[in-house]
Amino acid sequence: MSKIEPIHVIGGGLAGSEATWQIARAGVPVILHEMRPVRGTDAHKTQGLAELVCSNSFRSDDAETNAVGLLHQEMRTLGSLIMAKGDANQVPAGGALAVDRDGFSDAVTAALEAHPLVTIERGEVTGIPPEEWSSVIIATGPLTSPALAEAILKLTGETSLAFFDAIAPIVYRESINMDIAWFQSRYDKVGPGGTGKDYINCPMTKEQYDAFVDALLSGDKTEFKEWEADTPYFDGCLPIEVMAERGRETLRHGPMKPVGLTDPRNPDVKPYAIVQLRQDNALGTLFNMVGFQTKLKYGAQTGIFRMIPGLENAEFARLGGIHRNTYLNSPKLLDPTLRLKAMPRLRFAGQITGCEGYVESAAVGLMTGRFAAAERLGHPIQPLPHTTALGALINHITGGHIETIDEGPRSFQPMNVNFGLFPPLDRAPKAEDGKRLRGSAKAVAKKKMLTDRARADLAAWMAAANMPAAAE
Repeated sequence: MSKIEPIHVIGGGLAGSEATWQIARAGVPVILHEMRPVRGTDAHKTQGLAELVCSNSFRSDDAETNAVGLLHQEMRTLGSLIMAKGDANQVPAGGALAVDRDGFSDAVTAALEAHPLVTIERGEVTGIPPEEWSSVIIATGPLTSPALAEAILKLTGETSLAFFDAIAPIVYRESINMDIAWFQSRYDKVGPGGTGKDYINCPMTKEQYDAFVDALLSGDKTEFKEWEADTPYFDGCLPIEVMAERGRETLRHGPMKPVGLTDPRNPDVKPYAIVQLRQDNALGTLFNMVGFQTKLKYGAQTGIFRMIPGLENAEFARLGGIHRNTYLNSPKLLDPTLRLKAMPRLRFAGQITGCEGYVESAAVGLMTGRFAAAERLGHPIQPLPHTTALGALINHITGGHIETIDEGPRSFQPMNVNFGLFPPLDRAPKAEDGKRLRGSAKAVAKKKMLTDRARADLAAWMAAANMPAAAE
């Protein structure tokens, strides 16, 4: 019997299962607590570990030009259980990795049940884990039990953990047409950390505004699920189309008000309305559309938002939405190894940290498990380079996001991995003859340079830690 004190993992979803596997592979005993079937949820149908409750897709498996495909590759290199069982239970899906959901869950469950260092305990953890649990990973996801969520709230001092999460779309900075848009803060105000030119402004004429409002009102919208219906809006954020329904001029007196702003190219003409975008990450590669939380379906969003002058060719790192969610204000509450600053024996993994998506949740679980195991063994590992997909994702969660520069709702929102989270390249991509690339050729070359850099930096990080790559 091992004399090493066990690590406790709460939650048997993708993040908890991956964290458990990584801990056990490191030679540390681990107790995985899963409340199903003792207590069910509104979304789960089985008692299997790593049950997929929505889609069966892990999205693109292209590791050359897609950030999530690169994340797949990095996880495979680091011995991910989720990726191994996903690959073993793959179903046809073109360039995506999709899985047989029952076969996948059964395979993950069987692997963890068979591991000699893993103990699975079925039952709900209803509060902050007892002090004798000296190392704990909480990976309870968006369906965290009410009792545990309330205990976490009290510990963190936050006012809300479960709420309607009003998400505004996020645009890649390089896709904004700055021949139309301009930088300026309202009334040139210099806020904390600001310069007086902190927003990108997109002007509208009355005709453009009226057409935009018509499109908002007629666009296809999603409906709330039954179990979301009694959850309040977070911070009173209303969907932009709901504001439009309250009167055609409502948006002009709300998030699209044109006051305190002057178009430097046409200073004598006052725009009828203005859409503002605010920097969303410390790198300055992502900008969010201020006040544009929405229930519009994704297909409707892209067409309607590209009606905005300056965003006609906008590329979106994330589209808007409103849904019930449960996650921490992680940049404020967690350290770079996902420990809770207020109680470092607790770590968090998965969607509760503010990542979005199956693969991202498992990826954060992978690193949280490695951090916890290394700490238990007295061999702390260095954080991943921010140039890797894993490192960029965790950096965004724990510190790469910037807080809003003015009064407003909490600005940290769940995020899928995307190239906007990566540090910029040191040089622009060029053709083989040395000439500048343009358009789609430039975009593809840039993505390949980012993935090449990520692979090299991950290999160097692993070599420095004497960490062998997982067998293919």
